[in-house]
Amino acid sequence: MNRLNIVLFLALLASCVYLVSVSYDARRLYAELDAARNEEKALATEFERLQAERQAQATPLKVERLARDRLAMRNATPAVTQYVSYAAAAASAPAAGAAR
Repeated sequence: MNRLNIVLFLALLASCVYLVSVSYDARRLYAELDAARNEEKALATEFERLQAERQAQATPLKVERLARDRLAMRNATPAVTQYVSYAAAAASAPAAGAAR
């Protein structure tokens, strides 16, 4: 009977250690899950903010202002437009072919 009691006591002790280990792992995993959910909420908020900022930056007026200020671009007007006529292009084409 003593051997049976010792075996049962060791089994009880092993199951207690296993229970504590599983409880610890469950708490650790729940804390990680909670942290991941908080990070997901923060990233979703940041994504929405960036989407709104992108929409604000992409308005035609802002794009035109940036092109004019930073890139020194200007509107196309007849005064700054160069037109190429077909006759002039056809006349220069044989001369380019003869140079070869």
